[in-house]
Amino acid sequence: MNNIKTLGIDLAKNSFSLVGMNAHGKVVLRKTLSRKKLLAYVAQLNPCFIAMEACSGAHYWAREFKLLGHQVAIIAAKFIEPFRTGGKNDNNDAEAICEAAMRPNIWHVPVKTAEQQAVMTLHRVRQGLVKERTSMINQLRGLLSEFGIIIPKGRYSLHDVIGDILEDADNKLPHLAREMTSNLWQRIKQANEQILSYDRALSKQVREDSVAKRLMTIPGVGEQVATAVTANVPDPRLFKNSRQFCAWLGLVPRQFTTGGKIRLGRITKRGDKYLRMCLVHGARAVMANLREKEDKVSCWIRELIARRGYLKAAVALAARNARLIWTLMVKQEDYKVIN
Repeated sequence: MNNIKTLGIDLAKNSFSLVGMNAHGKVVLRKTLSRKKLLAYVAQLNPCFIAMEACSGAHYWAREFKLLGHQVAIIAAKFIEPFRTGGKNDNNDAEAICEAAMRPNIWHVPVKTAEQQAVMTLHRVRQGLVKERTSMINQLRGLLSEFGIIIPKGRYSLHDVIGDILEDADNKLPHLAREMTSNLWQRIKQANEQILSYDRALSKQVREDSVAKRLMTIPGVGEQVATAVTANVPDPRLFKNSRQFCAWLGLVPRQFTTGGKIRLGRITKRGDKYLRMCLVHGARAVMANLREKEDKVSCWIRELIARRGYLKAAVALAARNARLIWTLMVKQEDYKVIN
């Protein structure tokens, strides 16, 4: 155990596979441990470099291993798969993790603190409830259409007409269908109240975080984006520049370059899907409120919409905002409007 320099751990619920390599990349350890024995075993090892796949529980184990004096890396699964040899099993996965960790150019996922993970828990629960509410609204609209009652598109349109529909005795809606519709509407209202409470919790997080406040000075960056960025990016200096940060979010074009001829495709869509979605929605909110603004950014957006289309312009503005986020976090400055 003294000559282990790199330790790859394939995480699971109860059974953990370990593969250790020495300084020359030779396998010197293969072991399977239960959850109860893992921490005690790692505590006996001399300080080494421990690598894990980015999955459930990875950040928890990374924090625990760091307390024991080890260096820890979390690696995305897509970077580990090319190093796997043989069939897909826990032992081969652990060896592939170990191989990937020894490569100098493999990107490591920043280890989150427990507080940062708690903020993301709020985001995930809220996101799930928003999806559930949308599903219930669509279900309600579909059920009423079976009885010839058509509701206009949009959540607020439903709010405006559902009360009159339930109270209208002449719309030939059967009593049982009316009762089920009313129950579904009550669940939607409960979801609205719960989502509002989550939004207030996000507002509280922003008030307590100076970095999030600074990020919200950027047009198109609201409470969701600001708190999600501060929770997902412990240190912006992990990225060499703003373009690397933008690439980490999957907002740069995919390259198909060969023979010195550069071809750019659609965005890569790598990284955090939720954070990328929030940035794009924030950009669309800015574009929807352009009106007759004459500042430099507004003029640029209008020209971009005319030249490349609305959706591509939204992604371009989201990428611009991502670069601004990195810059403001590094320089610790507020956003300044360019006239």
